[in-house]
Amino acid sequence: MQLEIPAGPFDGYIFDLDGTLLDTMPLHFRAWEEALQAVGLNRPLEEDFFYSLGGTPTRRVAELFAERYGLKLDPDAVFHHKEALFTARQAGMRLIEPVVAFARRMAVTHPLAVASGGPRNVVRHSLETSGLAPLFRAVVTADDVVHGKPAPDMFLLAAKLLGVDPERCLVFEDAALGIQAARAAGMQVVHVPSRR
Repeated sequence: MQLEIPAGPFDGYIFDLDGTLLDTMPLHFRAWEEALQAVGLNRPLEEDFFYSLGGTPTRRVAELFAERYGLKLDPDAVFHHKEALFTARQAGMRLIEPVVAFARRMAVTHPLAVASGGPRNVVRHSLETSGLAPLFRAVVTADDVVHGKPAPDMFLLAAKLLGVDPERCLVFEDAALGIQAARAAGMQVVHVPSRR
């Protein structure tokens, strides 16, 4: 994978987690499919639709799947079931090496943050399990903002926690909604292709 890094200079770096630092999207897909099958999904989950929701807070994803497939479900219950299924699969997650290598280089001289649409406990567990937690001065999750991606709130909060002006931050993102959110925050973005 070749990353297109803008020249900068930048004072801080913000990274999405799933599909950007960690190759977890296939694990999330399987966890969603299993959780939805438990509440009545009787056909395969559409992969393209799943990927189009990248960056959307997890509870909202449950609601969108319910609408798409005509399922009557409790979004919170399905969300918690899905996260438990994902956590059980986390041993199979892999680092996205070009992005992680860049983060490790930058962490020596610059403050770094994670801005993820996942819930705090799952994001923290992913960072700890992968060994990446020490790289990041700040972690912003869906639990920390009222409006998730594509609103700029996560990225603006991450910049504030890093003590860096938003326009001096560079964001790494795989999902269209995340890219939209970063641009709305006035930040430049490196697109990380999540479907390899």
